[in-house]
Amino acid sequence: MKAAIAAALLAAALWSPAGAFDLQGHRGARGLAPENTLPAFAVALRLGVATLEFDTLITRDDRLVVGHDPVLLPKIVRDAEGRFLAAPGPAVRSLGFDELRRFDVGRINPADRYAQQFPEQQPIDGTRMPALEEVFALANRSGNRAVRFNIETKSDPGRPDLAPPPEAFTDRLVAAIRAAGLADRTTIQSFDWRTLKRVGEVAPEIPRVCLTAEQRWLDNVQIGRPGASAWTAGLDVDDFGGSVPKLVQAAGCAIWSPAFPDLTAARLAEAKSLGLKVVVWTVNDAAEMARLIDLGVDGIISDYPDRLRKVAGDKGLALPAATPLLQ
Repeated sequence: MKAAIAAALLAAALWSPAGAFDLQGHRGARGLAPENTLPAFAVALRLGVATLEFDTLITRDDRLVVGHDPVLLPKIVRDAEGRFLAAPGPAVRSLGFDELRRFDVGRINPADRYAQQFPEQQPIDGTRMPALEEVFALANRSGNRAVRFNIETKSDPGRPDLAPPPEAFTDRLVAAIRAAGLADRTTIQSFDWRTLKRVGEVAPEIPRVCLTAEQRWLDNVQIGRPGASAWTAGLDVDDFGGSVPKLVQAAGCAIWSPAFPDLTAARLAEAKSLGLKVVVWTVNDAAEMARLIDLGVDGIISDYPDRLRKVAGDKGLALPAATPLLQ
């Protein structure tokens, strides 16, 4: 346990330049371009982000692809004829890569309430779910050698049919990161800490990010409930006095990434005292961004990196360089 914590603290120290604010574009720039797509990542790079944040899934033929939802959803997915899906499905894990590429994810279904959340998103018809290596190649073509990648494993302990076993998922992702030569510019995050435990075993040089949510729609911490949460790799938060920062430290994570409503000043101070970095998600309101920066978070994940840049700049924080327009 002590060795794991020491490794996490070292990873945190190496994670970013001292004092650098981590400005992360959520799913690229979901508020401005189709989420988790090459156009969204290009927008984020042009605006200037420190980190591209995105999610990964694995197809039936074991290709790593970038996408948030393990099952294709009518709110953002159209079939080969250009029709929005009538119902959820199929699962990404059930499709080969070539089959998956027949679906268009270039716009939000205007009939879905989801569209109301992102009125500024510009549709780009014909956009496909990218392979992980395409995202790496895009950043490489941009010439940006500083941008980082915060990659989430979309794994659910309650739905083992939607992803490979956590060890297999993690091993494939680590291999892809190493093959791209990007281990020193990548963090791996997850709500399913089983994948993070595996990262610590096979790639201790890659910092881990413990994602947490204590919300009605997801509570992967489960304070006060009997036994350990299925999400936390055998660790029970109640064994740590109900302290989420101590749970995160015990898991070997360098970074704690809570849903922003769950973060308090006391929790932030405790996390800092344990040597953890704290990066909150997903913050889109400018006033809330300003409040969290004043509170002392190390980074913010936002669907609107343009808004976040303005707030951070107004606060006097150093901003990541913008990458010239990509063709």
